[in-house]
Amino acid sequence: MEKDIRIKLKDMVHSSGCNAKLPPGDLRAVLENIPHYSDEKLIGGYEKNDDALVYDLGDGSVLLETVDFFPPMVDDGYTFGEIAAANAISDIYAMGAEPMVAMSLMCFPSCLPLSVMEEIMRGAIEKAKEAGIRIAGGHTISDREPKFGLSVTARIEKEKVWTNGGCEENDALVLTKKLGVGVLMTSFKAGEAGEEDVGKAIGSMRTLNKKAMESARDLNVHAATDVTGFSLLGHSSEMAEASGKSIVIDSSALQFIDGAYELASEGFLPEGRYTNEDYIGEKVSFSENIPLPLKDLLFSPETSGGLLLSLSESDAKKYIERMEGKAFIIGKVVGKMEKDILVI
Repeated sequence: MEKDIRIKLKDMVHSSGCNAKLPPGDLRAVLENIPHYSDEKLIGGYEKNDDALVYDLGDGSVLLETVDFFPPMVDDGYTFGEIAAANAISDIYAMGAEPMVAMSLMCFPSCLPLSVMEEIMRGAIEKAKEAGIRIAGGHTISDREPKFGLSVTARIEKEKVWTNGGCEENDALVLTKKLGVGVLMTSFKAGEAGEEDVGKAIGSMRTLNKKAMESARDLNVHAATDVTGFSLLGHSSEMAEASGKSIVIDSSALQFIDGAYELASEGFLPEGRYTNEDYIGEKVSFSENIPLPLKDLLFSPETSGGLLLSLSESDAKKYIERMEGKAFIIGKVVGKMEKDILVI
């Protein structure tokens, strides 16, 4: 009888997906202490917490650059490549642009067969093709844990760039993917999540935000970002702070991937859930009726999550119709309150 030699990539790593990001408080502490050099052509860098840097090309257009990579949350190399590519490209969509070209970043253990690397690259190349771009090169190093991602470039007219600032009072806040990926994949690693529910989480992660961006292109998007490792509350807080406003999230309007709430109730929570709350917990307030599992889900990291858009109520309704059930209003923008975020 042949031995089962299937490789379980997720069992080779301590953390996975966007949950593997450095705790935001630690990152901020480092960034605040390093030299900052101004460049008049650099319209947006890391200090603005946007999804990509914005570099003025001087001809009415700007260059967008982003990079993202992480360890695997699934065992299949091809699927991992798809998810990592979709996640990295999403930062360009969150800025309102079409990606142009990408380069890959691969950390690969010498103990794995090269066929695994090939499958990861094949998945990423096919997902990039779906986005309309090529992966034109990259860099590979030997590492004890596998990691993969992309650096992505785009070009867009200067006045058409979306940023995470600019929310206007009475705007509707729209989200384009269900929440719960972080909790589901944490329980999957522990062998507890149901196969069907995990399949839905994987389907969400491998889905490009291409349609989500294109459907809003002719609308007046006041602010935008995507929901990834910093959680819904973290990314909402960044939008509120950058806009000088506050955001009210309606917990009854939130949608979660099947199984996520039950697993959160059982305590299957990613580590990032706690580091996120440590960093932005003081900027968030909850109504008394909000249960702990819901708080857990809202602080938990997402991987390759949906776009979060701030639009007028009329534009939000148009957008939701275009998205055919793949987007939903989760709250509204209000004047500046004591806290950035209120969950009711």
